[in-house]
Amino acid sequence: MANRYRYIIVGGQLAGAHAADGIRELDGDGSILLLGRENHPPYDRPPLSKALWLGKKKLEDIFLHDQAYYERQHIDVRLGATVAAVDPGAKTVTDSHGATFEFEKLLLATGGRPRRLTVPGSDLPGVLHYRQLDDYMRARHLAREGAAALVIGGGFIGSEMAAALHANKVRVTMLFDAPYLVDRVFPEGLGRALQKDYVDRGITVHVNDTAEALEATGDRIRVRTRGGLDIAADLVVVGIGLVPETSLAEQAGLEVNNGIVVDEQLRTSHPDIYAAGDNASFPYQALGRRMRIEHWDHAVNQGKHAGRNMAGAGQAYTYMPYFFSDLFEFGYEAVGQVDSRLDVFADWQEENKAGVLYYRENGLIRGVMLCNVWGKVEAARDLIRRGKKLTDEDLSGAIV
Repeated sequence: MANRYRYIIVGGQLAGAHAADGIRELDGDGSILLLGRENHPPYDRPPLSKALWLGKKKLEDIFLHDQAYYERQHIDVRLGATVAAVDPGAKTVTDSHGATFEFEKLLLATGGRPRRLTVPGSDLPGVLHYRQLDDYMRARHLAREGAAALVIGGGFIGSEMAAALHANKVRVTMLFDAPYLVDRVFPEGLGRALQKDYVDRGITVHVNDTAEALEATGDRIRVRTRGGLDIAADLVVVGIGLVPETSLAEQAGLEVNNGIVVDEQLRTSHPDIYAAGDNASFPYQALGRRMRIEHWDHAVNQGKHAGRNMAGAGQAYTYMPYFFSDLFEFGYEAVGQVDSRLDVFADWQEENKAGVLYYRENGLIRGVMLCNVWGKVEAARDLIRRGKKLTDEDLSGAIV
């Protein structure tokens, strides 16, 4: 006989944990099972590449709730639980040990897995495809003062980890196959200015190059690159993107297209199965297009919204998530479609240090990045929602 729950949540991190909170806002009694693959209770991921390294948070601060909270809310949390199959017809999930659980409503909050290097030696113990708390703990052990770290990847994780390791007196080298730092988001002028700041601080940066082979040499790792470099490191941190975890959805016959396809209420192609977080392809109402977003604020709010809808709210997801980062003294918040391939107008107060970047498509504002400008995210959202074509003159001083 299967264990029966009103709600089952597959995925024990941000979206899944906040979905349980959303359920409890409307349904105080319905049984909830939260299945998490990691052996840690739900926690915030941003500190793994930011606050924990800078001494702004302690490890115990990153967990969303203590065990007593889940007990009070009557949420059955099972850690280290890998779900092997979903049967939409029978409305069951089966874990890797063969245990089967019945559901009335199911949420797939399976997130994503780090994109892996596919070169010889990429599975060596000192190579961290950086994503989880265990990766942070391993990196902390290896990143002693004076150690040499190679960061592969120049996007969000790569740029944050390079800054974090440097702040801990680790000798950092960056390697990425792009012309400048965070090139998919930053316009070239800003990306190159930030990259120069990294170099000026003592970080070695190799662009337009990638690893071809890694091998162990004693306690160190030797990395050979396509461009002919030979780099020795005590640890290698890989941050080259995320792959949405859609295997369960595919096995269950749900619609998948760059993520699990959901409607405005976050329902999949099965009416009793929902998806939220990094793995969900959803209709972004303000932009009039389908998107998949991999940031903290989105996982928190979409997860809670999915939980509320599982409990009967029946509301469209219209929230506009923002994301943020801190790269030494350069901090930013951004909302909407922030893509360097769009037309970017920079309204600088101090060039490449403080100001607002506007990302336009056919004259329409699709995204806004606030660079060392704070408290203006809602103003940025309003500008995008307005859906008007705006010239450079219109945008000069529009937010600051």
